[in-house]
Amino acid sequence: MSRLLTASVAALIASLTAAQAQTDIQWWHAMGGELGAKLEEITRNFNDSQDEYRVVPSYKGTYPETMTAAIAAFRARQQPAIVQVFEVGTGTMMAAEGAVVPVHQLMADHGESFDPQAYLPAVVGYYSDTEGNMLSLPFNSSTPILYYNKDAFEKAGLDPEQPPETWAQLEEFATRIRESGAASCGFTSRWISWIQTENFSAWHNQPIGTLENGLGGQDARLTLNGPAQVKHWENLKRWADEGLFKYGGPVAGDGAAPLFYSQECAIYMESSGGRAGIIANATDFEVGFGMLPYYDDIEGAPQNSIIGGATLWVLSGRPDAEYEGVARFFEYLSSPEVQAEWHQFTGYLPITQAAYDLGKEQGYYEQNPGTEVSIQQITLNEPTENSKGLRFGNYVQIRGIIDEEFEQLLSGAKDAQGALDSLVQRGNALIEEFQAQNQ
Repeated sequence: MSRLLTASVAALIASLTAAQAQTDIQWWHAMGGELGAKLEEITRNFNDSQDEYRVVPSYKGTYPETMTAAIAAFRARQQPAIVQVFEVGTGTMMAAEGAVVPVHQLMADHGESFDPQAYLPAVVGYYSDTEGNMLSLPFNSSTPILYYNKDAFEKAGLDPEQPPETWAQLEEFATRIRESGAASCGFTSRWISWIQTENFSAWHNQPIGTLENGLGGQDARLTLNGPAQVKHWENLKRWADEGLFKYGGPVAGDGAAPLFYSQECAIYMESSGGRAGIIANATDFEVGFGMLPYYDDIEGAPQNSIIGGATLWVLSGRPDAEYEGVARFFEYLSSPEVQAEWHQFTGYLPITQAAYDLGKEQGYYEQNPGTEVSIQQITLNEPTENSKGLRFGNYVQIRGIIDEEFEQLLSGAKDAQGALDSLVQRGNALIEEFQAQNQ
């Protein structure tokens, strides 16, 4: 009995010692719901694959809330090793010299394989410095696409396998949908800023700002008040007045998604990364997928869409042992198997060519029509200076201004030109403020 007890105690001590020997790595993220559950599953699989490190994911709210929490924690010297930051926070993170460990440096310092050429070009360019060094690890990169209710299309006498390709077609489809009673609203859209303004500009090869949309330096300024953007905002206002388009409110409120789930609106423009949630919620109808519509009278359209989503930034000031584990974890996250699984479950882009190729080998795209739309759209053409992405300081606040000015347009307080002129003026004031603080 005593020998059995001794052996049990020894085993317990050994297991506790092994647990204590593990290095914990805190990862703050902004993924809730189905996405958060999948993220935690991937993390558990990494933790189970080795016994040296334990990644501890913590949900911190929305993207802005997560970024704000990380900045506050850094100032209090209680920062996590890894924080998920959305794409418009890139300029702020780049300017935070000394606060971050560039991912290319992290991987090199710890002898982990890391080849920027393995990642999709549209992803690499967004998160690299002017020398081509990747600063953060792409994890959940997305691009907006068009979702539609196939059942409503059929009720309206439309081909359920044919989404609208141009804005003229979308207006025609939306009119038929309303007049037939298939749905009371033709279309809605999340992210007026990201989808209907920023991606709209890139998709039509129109500049978002000077100096390659800010990728060329902090002297860049917004130019979102050009003829193409004015035309589109004018149409959105007209379509709203006619009942073809319904505004779901600022993205923080996410009022657009319920309009689609309830079948009030038959067409919905949203992130490709929203696919898992859309499929989970659209239980009473079949969902179709398409590329964003374009104006066929604007030269250069369609060009390519730009990415959203987020990357993983490594914060400085943590023990060296944690960075060894972060490098191991990042190599795991970038593996074709993990990336293919994440992409196929969520709708986020496969960030590496190998993950995309694996999906094709598995027959995933043939078996799941529409799931390749996001990749085809973002790689439709070689990116131009207008369609590589954007990088401006204080852009989180500028997104809020875009919502405010769009609401001024819808209320009739301003016309499209006036709203966009005000957006550019207010946005550039914030960019100038950021530049003054970080030079």
